[in-house]
Amino acid sequence: MLACALIAALGGCTSGMSHLREWVAQEKAKKGPPLPPLPVIKTFETFAYKDQNLRDPFSPSPLEAGGYNTNGPRPDAARPKQPLEMFPLDALKMVGTIGTGPDTQALIKDPTGVIHRVVVGNYMGQSDGRITKVTPDKVDLTELVPNGNGGWMERKAEIAMSEQ
Repeated sequence: MLACALIAALGGCTSGMSHLREWVAQEKAKKGPPLPPLPVIKTFETFAYKDQNLRDPFSPSPLEAGGYNTNGPRPDAARPKQPLEMFPLDALKMVGTIGTGPDTQALIKDPTGVIHRVVVGNYMGQSDGRITKVTPDKVDLTELVPNGNGGWMERKAEIAMSEQ
């Protein structure tokens, strides 16, 4: 009885193959949807830099080719570094002032916890920041930063009194 059931089950599996083969043949015979046309390639007009007043943007400028901008401010390499120039400005904190008027001294705390007295003309920060003004609530500085063309430019910065 078991052998008859097995033969009947195997016989049923083979009868469906002709229908499957017929369906596959029909699907292969169908045409697919039409493909969209290829996009048109745009052509660009070339421009020749023949005018002497225009610089070719693909050739290096004289500054990039090894020249340097000697105009403008420059850091004084011969000047000895002051203690607060070892730290970035964001690591320094103003904790108070001493005195009033033009002789006001600011108290600046460095990251190691040491408090320094500074006056107008002192340097602090890692970008040659020179103190230009000391007020009871902040210290104004002028830093020298590279301008990207081999020269330097001035940038204003300040350290405000930290909140306790």
